[in-house]
Amino acid sequence: MKFFTIIFFIISFINAAEANQKGKAYFAGGCFWCMEEVYEKLSGVEEVISGYSGGTTENPTYREVTYGKTGHFEVVEIVYDKEIISFKELLNIFWKNIDPFDPYGQFCDKGYSYRSVAFYQNDEEKKLIENSVKELENEFNKEIVTYVRSFDKFYEAEVYHQDFYVKKFQRYLEYKTACRREEILNNIWNL
Repeated sequence: MKFFTIIFFIISFINAAEANQKGKAYFAGGCFWCMEEVYEKLSGVEEVISGYSGGTTENPTYREVTYGKTGHFEVVEIVYDKEIISFKELLNIFWKNIDPFDPYGQFCDKGYSYRSVAFYQNDEEKKLIENSVKELENEFNKEIVTYVRSFDKFYEAEVYHQDFYVKKFQRYLEYKTACRREEILNNIWNL
């Protein structure tokens, strides 16, 4: 019995240590398909889930969110290993993949649910986001209209939205090209 108790505590300790290395970040950058593609390719990112956050409706559907009835945004949940990649690095990648000056949405997707949002879960993340906003405003001499919001809840989007850029690559590529996403990002960020 003593042996099993020791094994249980060792396994519990290992699981707790692994959990402390994991982080979650939440960003809204317009179409969640595009944000999912960007983050899934990064070393240290273990999973990216498309979903909804920022509103008041529980378990919203895509239709409800895009029709503006929920207060939610299209958001990605990023599960990452803090030992490999930091929240600050994820935040910097967020900025380089949105138009932070568009108050109406992102690229060809317009409407409240397509606005850009950087969500924070603690004071450290809030400070990092607010400082990066100030830096960008100074660099561009323009107001950043991306929302900075406290994270509350995340609702996973429908299955057909998950890994859309992989499952429906041709359709996704046509959409992304028609929206001129890369062209606009290159113009803003000189990529």
